[in-house]
Parts: sequence; C-alpha cells; structure tokens
Amino acid sequence: MEQFKRNKFAMSEPQAQRTLALGLVGCLSDPNPLLRDGVAFGALTTWMRADQLDRPTLSELRERLLVMLAEGRQPQEGVASTIPDSGFRAPFAALVMAEVARTDRIKAWMSAGEREALVHAAASYLAGIEDYRAFSNTEGFRHGVAHGADFVLQLVLNPAVTKPQLDRLLAAIATQVSPRHLVAYTAGESDRLARPVLFMAQRGLHSDEEWKAWIGQVTSPAPMANWDEAFSSELGIARRHNARAFLLSVYASASASENAGVRQLLAPIREGLKLLP
Repeated sequence: MEQFKRNKFAMSEPQAQRTLALGLVGCLSDPNPLLRDGVAFGALTTWMRADQLDRPTLSELRERLLVMLAEGRQPQEGVASTIPDSGFRAPFAALVMAEVARTDRIKAWMSAGEREALVHAAASYLAGIEDYRAFSNTEGFRHGVAHGADFVLQLVLNPAVTKPQLDRLLAAIATQVSPRHLVAYTAGESDRLARPVLFMAQRGLHSDEEWKAWIGQVTSPAPMANWDEAFSSELGIARRHNARAFLLSVYASASASENAGVRQLLAPIREGLKLLP
C-alpha cells in the first residue's frame, strides 16, 4: 500500500487500472484512514485529474457513488438500516463525487439528465447531514459538511449547471451555515461552505435582491426571536459562532475581489453582521 502511494499510483495496464478504480470505491467507507483517504481517495483523485479513466469507468464510478451517497444518509425514522456504516461512507462518496463532477467540468461528458442527478445528489446530501464529526486522531476525517461543500463547488464551477440548479445548491448550503444542531465548527467548515457561494456570485447570475434575501435567510435567528437570545443556550452560542464565521469568511474574500458579482455580497453581509451581536 505504501509502495503504491510512493509510486504515485502509477499503473501500466488500463484494464487493471479500471478494475482497481471500481474496486477502490468499496474502500471509501473503510475505518482505516490510510486505506480510505491515503489510497482509495488518493488513487481515484490522481487518476481522474490525470485523465486516466475512460468514460465508461467514470460513468460506473458515478453510479456507484450515487448509491453510496444514498446509503450513507441518515436512515428514515422507523426504518432500520441494513448497511453497516461508521460515518465514512457518504462523506467520502461526496468527496470523490466532487472529482467526478470536476472531470465533467473540465471536459463535458455527462448528459443534462446525468448532471441534474449530481445536482440533486449534492443538494440532498448536504442538506441532510446530521453527523458533524470532522477529524479524529485515530480514525482520520469524516467531515461531511466540508466534503459536501466540495461536491457543490465543482458543480457551481461548471457553466453547464443552470441558475435554477444553482439556487437549489444555494438552498442546501444555507441549511448548514448555522445548523440547528449543537455543533460549533472548528475544522474549516465555514470556509468550505463559503467557497461555492463566492464562485456562484462570480458567475453573476443573481441580483442584489436575491443575495440580500439569501444572506437574510442564513442570518435568521429563528426559532429564536433575536440573536440576543443566543447567549442563553449552548445551541444559540454555537449557531451565532457558525453564522459569524461564515459571514466573515465570505466577507474577507469578497472584499479582496475585483469581480462585480462577488462584490454584490459585501453590502448584505455587512447588514447581516450588524444583526449578530
């Protein structure tokens, strides 16, 4: 395994590489971070970025990863899951799916329907995250929010993704900016959520009013009456922390940008920060 990594996952036989690529998908849920992150994710990413996987292989990867994303979501109430999962399956499926989406962005090969399936999967996965574990010294990363944001980012960067599709992705991001769960982001989640928003703004497809409405949504204290109430509970303090971290991350990048679309974000973010004591 270590030798394979040292050799930068080089393989001389295309058919063997295809077989191994599909086999490595199953390793993305392995509890061993050296296998899951170091080899499976590392090899698949290296090969896709070097354009070493053909279209049939990419298509099969996409289909398998879509299944993994669905399997790794929180089970429905009253429905027992038959799939053992320690929380790695869906986050790493999302991370590798980001690379699959990137191949289509670099050189389009998906149909509009196939791309729509990715948009649906990315929005559904990100909005449905309830496992906020990020990094463990013994188990490595899960990092569902960050990996989901990376998947969304590659779709946002694709000019073939339409504005209605972007709006669905934007709605999914909003659910995780300041989630209504007791979690205070400490592993870069706010920055990762900010990136697709910045690149979406760069496309210049949204009006000032649309950005004002969206920033208003992500800075809403509801169900609290106002943000002053945040200081009376752990959940409120965590939500305030997450909302401010996100707004400040976007603001820092937007204020340094010369892109007119990105700079549209500045005014509504300033107003949003005023609401957060």
